[in-house]
Amino acid sequence: MGAVKTKRMPRAVREQQMLDAAVRIFGQRGYMAASMDEIAELAGVSKPLVYLYLNSKEDLFTACIRREAKALVEAVRAGVQTDLPSDRQLWEGLGAFFAHTARNPDAWAVLHLQARTHGEPFAAEVAAMREEIVAFVTQLILTGAREAHHDPDLPEREVAGLAEALVGAAESLAAWANATPGITARQAAATMMNFAWAGLGDLIAGQPWAPPEEEQAGDRAG
Repeated sequence: MGAVKTKRMPRAVREQQMLDAAVRIFGQRGYMAASMDEIAELAGVSKPLVYLYLNSKEDLFTACIRREAKALVEAVRAGVQTDLPSDRQLWEGLGAFFAHTARNPDAWAVLHLQARTHGEPFAAEVAAMREEIVAFVTQLILTGAREAHHDPDLPEREVAGLAEALVGAAESLAAWANATPGITARQAAATMMNFAWAGLGDLIAGQPWAPPEEEQAGDRAG
């Protein structure tokens, strides 16, 4: 009963406490295994108050996804200085991404693992966040490529697929880094740069890799 007799505080502050507790429980135990009782106890409130503020377990989980997705996108955007060269912008953006996911492993587990595996509407919330990050990375790479090519009209599709692949690789690497003792955010960002920039750097310099030309039809027939 002690949890019910907490001191009064503004609703917004109390709600953030509930979300903090929920992110921790969801991230560590998973959506299905997490209980509203556990979340209420960790937040220091009664379970009826959690329901009063956030309606249901599904709504609470959705609120967690939205808050953590917004925080991640803001962290990545804030980490990039647009007046730097393209490689430095990407490095700073990756550094911000890996630093944020390392500081907030439960939040990353909610976004990367839990939300994606429990269907709609959770997966859609994460997809919207991912689309925003992919669009940001696409424009970052595209700006550098257009400047290097001296072609302001270089099609976005030339780099959109690379941005998609880069974000996907960074997501997987963040999950691995958080699960591997001793891996720092800086090390993860450096790994991602070493993996990605050889190809991106050549693309921006106008020297993309190309697959071998197809064999002649007669050779294939033979």
